Amino acid sequence: MTSRIFAIGDVHGCRDALAGLLELIAPKPDDTIVMLGDYVDRGPDSSGVIDLMLEWRQRQSMIFLRGNHEVMMLNSRTNSEQLHFWRECGGAETMDSYGGSLTQVPPHHWDFLAATRSYFETERFFFVHANYVYDMPLNEQPPLFLYWEHLRPEPPPPHDNGKTAFVGHTPQKDGMPGDYEHVIACDTFCVGGGNLTAIECNSLDCFQVDREGNFPLSFPLR
Repeated sequence: MTSRIFAIGDVHGCRDALAGLLELIAPKPDDTIVMLGDYVDRGPDSSGVIDLMLEWRQRQSMIFLRGNHEVMMLNSRTNSEQLHFWRECGGAETMDSYGGSLTQVPPHHWDFLAATRSYFETERFFFVHANYVYDMPLNEQPPLFLYWEHLRPEPPPPHDNGKTAFVGHTPQKDGMPGDYEHVIACDTFCVGGGNLTAIECNSLDCFQVDREGNFPLSFPLR
């Protein structure tokens, strides 16, 4: 049986949602979970989200991509202008989850953020937080596309590598994944009242919970 690969969209501080979703998908030891970035900001418990992911990493194969909100948080550590910008983009809620100050962020959380990846790929799929340049190798992609560019007004063409892309970042405000054939948009707007979604990449089976981790659903994307 083929090992499963789950892509999970933007968590944004919704720890209860992530806990409920991980329980719902019930990953087996040889499954891989790819977290698509934006673990922090806007939601109530960014610190708890990171703690939960670190706990799961002890028993599960997990890949952690970097999102633009991790970029902002890392930059805020040494740049006061970036700190102000980040706070306005949801960083204030993250700071509250750490007791109101970046000085209270544990060193192992900073280590986690610094170790997040810009992309991940398998034989059939690749994963980035935001977007990609279709005719550029993944290891040469510009940070603007990897972390910041939305899929709007339309997604990019298929990548030259021929693989299906799984992305976050562009919120699907109806709470359902966006299916563009060669691009699957997994950010289903949990922090804004939608759902948190995991998609099994081989079967395209979808799993969802609401912001509180309740009302579990599973259904095929196609």
